[in-house]
Amino acid sequence: MMLGTISTILSATIVNVAFPALIAEFHVGHDELQWIAAGYLAAMTATMLATAWLVQTVGERMAFVGMLALFLAASLLAAASWNTNALIAARVLQGAAAGVLQPLTMVVLFRVFPLDERGRAMALYGFGIVLAPAIGPAIGGTLLDAFGWRSIFLLTVPSCIAGLALGMRTLPTQARLSRVRFDVVGWLLLCASLIALLNVPVEGHSRGFASARVLALLTGGFVLAAGFVYWERRARSPLLPIALFRHRMFAGASIVAFAYGIGLFGSTYLVPVFAQQIANYDASEAGWLLMPPGIALAFAIVVGGRLTDRIHAAPIIIAGLALFAVSSLLLAFSGAMTGFVLLALWLVIGRVGLGMLIPALNVAAVESLSGTELAYASAAVNFVRQLGGAIGVNLLAVILEWRLGAVPANPARAFHECFAIVTLAFALAIVPAWFMRARADRT
Repeated sequence: MMLGTISTILSATIVNVAFPALIAEFHVGHDELQWIAAGYLAAMTATMLATAWLVQTVGERMAFVGMLALFLAASLLAAASWNTNALIAARVLQGAAAGVLQPLTMVVLFRVFPLDERGRAMALYGFGIVLAPAIGPAIGGTLLDAFGWRSIFLLTVPSCIAGLALGMRTLPTQARLSRVRFDVVGWLLLCASLIALLNVPVEGHSRGFASARVLALLTGGFVLAAGFVYWERRARSPLLPIALFRHRMFAGASIVAFAYGIGLFGSTYLVPVFAQQIANYDASEAGWLLMPPGIALAFAIVVGGRLTDRIHAAPIIIAGLALFAVSSLLLAFSGAMTGFVLLALWLVIGRVGLGMLIPALNVAAVESLSGTELAYASAAVNFVRQLGGAIGVNLLAVILEWRLGAVPANPARAFHECFAIVTLAFALAIVPAWFMRARADRT
């Protein structure tokens, strides 16, 4: 399970250092290239909610082996891609597999390990999922400089093959499989609304936001999203129980999770491109720039978890949001002369904030819930976070391409404006977090 999960996390983060090389290879802009990242995240968002149904239908072993085999095939397709459409298709397939594999790991760990061993199992698992994004960009940049961009998609092939072999031998089979009704209508409405809404910024940039096509996409996307909400409220086995959002603490945590996704995935997209195109680093240097923040994130999660055990989650969430907002603001005033150490320091400040957020946000999301709602809460918060990541990367990449074209003589300004948008998103997320604190004080 660790091999499978680390493969998906490496794939999600390692590609970011390759964006400048892919722009030069395929002669495309950020508005088209962003589908490589946003398509992966959107596919993860859509399939994540289907994990429980898949496990109950085919069992843990077949679900794991099938999805990891799909991920392996998609990785090979990505390495062999002949144009951006082929690469985007491969990334969507990778994301679809990753959306099942990551939550599936938690299911298997809780089933295999007895209660007195789960703490150690979760610690080892947590170390792996934090270490992978810390070292992924550095390895990816080194591979890219030495062997070209195709090599980064082959990095996870050995771990996928090993994971498949071990999975077939060691993972448990489910003794009793149940025929659980899958919410096909809800899933199709979700996918269709995501595709329509994520296309709005792209088409708006190329055709104009007042064009008939963009207005049709925008209207259709909102209608489909409203249809998804309507259907989920009445479905017998909903993908996403909408009733969860009637709890104010959970609703506030979901807004913060959405902003978290924008900040984490949006900055992970922007920083390697900024480092190469503005600070003039090569791909390996851009990758190494992200290693200290990744390590800081790992330590901050530990500290954040201990703090959450001692005080209420809301103040920790507010502090984490404030730290990341400060980090983005500092990046908005950075340039070619800022220097490697200062850029890494600004990123460390933000990752410390994100690390503090993770355990506190998970606790706040489930604090007011009980019974069956508690079982759905974690998946729902992860869904909202991934959705924020897909929308954040989509919007920031299109805005970056637009501003690069508007101010070609000063490309750094385009990045500064994008970092300022991330700053604003996190500053605004402090508002629901503050209300979460006020509500906690009253109770």
